[in-house]
Amino acid sequence: MIDIGRLYSDRAGKMRKSEIRELLKVTQDPEIVSFAGGLPNPKSFPIDDLQDVVHNVLKNHGKAALQYGTTQGLRELRESIAKTSRKDGMDVDADDVIIVSGSQQGLDTVGKVFLNPGDTAIVGLPSYLGGINAYRSYEANLTGIPVDEEGMRIDILEETVKNLLKDDITPKFIYVVPTFQNPAGVVMPESRRKKLMDLACEHDLVIIEDDPYGKLRFDIDHIKPIKSFDDEGRVIYMSTFSKILAPGFRLAWMISSGELKRKMIICKQALDLCTNTFTQFIADDLMRSGSLDLHIMKIREMYKPKRDIMMSAMKQYFPDGYKCNKPKGGMFAWVTLPEGIDTETMFLDAIKNKVAYVHGKAFHVDGGGANSMRLNFSYSSDEQIEEGMERLANVIKQKLEANKAVA
Repeated sequence: MIDIGRLYSDRAGKMRKSEIRELLKVTQDPEIVSFAGGLPNPKSFPIDDLQDVVHNVLKNHGKAALQYGTTQGLRELRESIAKTSRKDGMDVDADDVIIVSGSQQGLDTVGKVFLNPGDTAIVGLPSYLGGINAYRSYEANLTGIPVDEEGMRIDILEETVKNLLKDDITPKFIYVVPTFQNPAGVVMPESRRKKLMDLACEHDLVIIEDDPYGKLRFDIDHIKPIKSFDDEGRVIYMSTFSKILAPGFRLAWMISSGELKRKMIICKQALDLCTNTFTQFIADDLMRSGSLDLHIMKIREMYKPKRDIMMSAMKQYFPDGYKCNKPKGGMFAWVTLPEGIDTETMFLDAIKNKVAYVHGKAFHVDGGGANSMRLNFSYSSDEQIEEGMERLANVIKQKLEANKAVA
């Protein structure tokens, strides 16, 4: 029998499974109320609208839509994205946009372009697991910066950057999810975004701005992306159709310029040649008709009550001592439980009680976050959220009682 392991590259030997992907396998039991995945609610998918659009695309653009496309993406879609981006405050034209096969491909492209084994990149504490895994796959050292109620702590970031530079270590980039951060759900205010931009300019650094959730706002006005303050082309902005249309389309985009954009396109040529052309035509049709904007409004109207039900149930059922800032948008609530509770080990008890979440250590590159968890409120029905939160509260109470007994 072949010893396949001896043939793997060193990099393959260091690859790690995604905590969330593995958890989702466990939560396939229909009796489990899952707050684990970052899944849009399937009732939000505009199936009726899509049937008409698919018909129109096939009728009017069928030959082009079913053919290979350019690596950078469909020109018409890039123009539509650029138009929307300008409304959001970014100085963008179609040539600055690269269509990618889901945000994860964008994250992987960044890692491939920037990271050598042993290089340092900066992420949040906590930070999006998909970004962590993408950069670790290129054998990077990830330095974490604490995230508070207003996002990444710029004061600690500045101190960390200066210390790294003193040690002759240049961080390859700063990865940040500034709006309804995954997993913490917090929003970086404009003042802090400007400070981050100033810091990057001062120390000649690159910022990766990941913005999957910016359109899903409930209780807050639009905040300009960090990219809107970028006069030097040092911010790579990323967003996706997965949270505002359908994740099955595997359709997202990056915005960059100059030599950096050219390198990203060359890298992407080796990854997939081109992103799904058919879904690009569909997304462009929805954007140009205004249907996508209306659909986003419907998603907000669906998710906000779910957020409120989760917050209310948490207040009603959870024992004293937990902390959770009410998210103003997005898809996630971040909960910190009393010290002494390890949410990773508690997960097995939660599954026995038919409820699931993602434990906090999965999002921390420093091994922290043991007593925290991420809860998704977008996927489950209103009734499931209520029931699931009561189940989870009972698990937490049992854990607290067990800890008291041991003490």
